[in-house]
Amino acid sequence: MWSLQFTCIKLTQDQVGPYFTVWAPMLFAVLLLAPFALHEFKSEGKKFRDVLIFVQLALLGAFPAQVLMTWGTQYSLASNSAILTLALPVITAVFAFFLLKERMNRVRWLSFIIAIIGVILISTGDIKQLNFSSKYAIGNLLIFLAIVGNSYYNVGCKGVSKKYTEIEMVFYTYVVIVILLTPLVLYYERDVFARIPHFTLQTWTGMTLLTIFHNFLSMVLFFKALKVLDATQVALSNYLIALFGLPIAAIWLGETLNSQSIIGGILVLLSTLMITIADYKLNQATHAKTNLNDRHEI
Repeated sequence: MWSLQFTCIKLTQDQVGPYFTVWAPMLFAVLLLAPFALHEFKSEGKKFRDVLIFVQLALLGAFPAQVLMTWGTQYSLASNSAILTLALPVITAVFAFFLLKERMNRVRWLSFIIAIIGVILISTGDIKQLNFSSKYAIGNLLIFLAIVGNSYYNVGCKGVSKKYTEIEMVFYTYVVIVILLTPLVLYYERDVFARIPHFTLQTWTGMTLLTIFHNFLSMVLFFKALKVLDATQVALSNYLIALFGLPIAAIWLGETLNSQSIIGGILVLLSTLMITIADYKLNQATHAKTNLNDRHEI
């Protein structure tokens, strides 16, 4: 579902600007989630101060991840952005180590290595166009800060995931981002509102898919996974975006898919299976052994 994002942006870019592309689907997702989130808010007896944590998470994490990535790509190259994004799981692992005390084991290191090799194979074209000259320094810095924000947000949400449902975490985050994005949309892209009656079927298709799949279902599933898996494990799944993004673009937009990219995709899939299945079972066995030792001591 996340991989679908890039194709959807291509579908909408002729009539919709970058801020509106983020803001409108997110606003509609808020409206879809509102009845469920408000019901849980009332039934659990929460108060306004109980959800203020999402202001911090959105302000320092999700919002920079959305906006700085857009700004950074404008001042840099798409290939730079693609390569810098490889740092996301690594930075997430660093945050998870310091904030959640998660640790890297052999399976995780091996998964990272296999995934990086796979993504490099997929991104050969981007690597050839890579340019980290001073001309793109500001853009590259903004992209990197966006990745840091994304990593912080993922780890922060893992830290509060036991207190909130998946729908609540998505809803409260989106409310804050919509509020922060609204001035940017009204200032830079207010002309889009006049073009809404003239949106083509292609634009409506892209916006609808972004709303339902990218901003709604995918995020609910993401937070559901975050409740079960470590933040480091979930972060590595971001490499699957490259795996699925290529065939989606090839089928929908007619872009080419070479054998090297297919091999890279298989390696990425293998690494993800390793860290989500083998590492999960390893953790379960470790916890079971720890509990057994505790009982013997008692």
